Amino acid sequence: MSSSSSKQSRVSFASLTENNLGTVRKLNSVLFPIKYSEKFYQDILAPEVDEFCKLVYYNDIPVGTICCRFENKDDQNQLYLMTMGVLAPYRSRGLGSKALERVLAAASSHRPKIDKVYLHVQVSNDEAKKFYEANGFTLVSTHEGYYKKITPSDAWVLEKVVA
Repeated sequence: MSSSSSKQSRVSFASLTENNLGTVRKLNSVLFPIKYSEKFYQDILAPEVDEFCKLVYYNDIPVGTICCRFENKDDQNQLYLMTMGVLAPYRSRGLGSKALERVLAAASSHRPKIDKVYLHVQVSNDEAKKFYEANGFTLVSTHEGYYKKITPSDAWVLEKVVA
């Protein structure tokens, strides 16, 4: 039997649960230079953020995460993209874009209406900045001293208005 190399790679998303939270923790420890609090992990399990917090799978292997929270600022409902990352060997396969598209689609159909999505990117992370700009985000400001325990401590703030 010949192995078929034309087999389509599968990208899928799973809701976060107590059962897979350990996987999210492991991925975050590899992907991000920050240790997230216990509150962060409890908050991402909340039912109201289910559409906005997902584990990203590639051929049934958990390779990334996306986690958002709701905020109300300046009389606007905003979605703050707290974390999004894909393990290095799986990048450039469209996984991040698919995860982001999924969250943006959920944001555009959400009630009450979400006005915009925003996020922080460490100023040394050009790759991430380019990724978000390619996905329709605009650089709006630099938040000096945003990161307390990592260098550089400044972050770019990027946002996208939800259509």
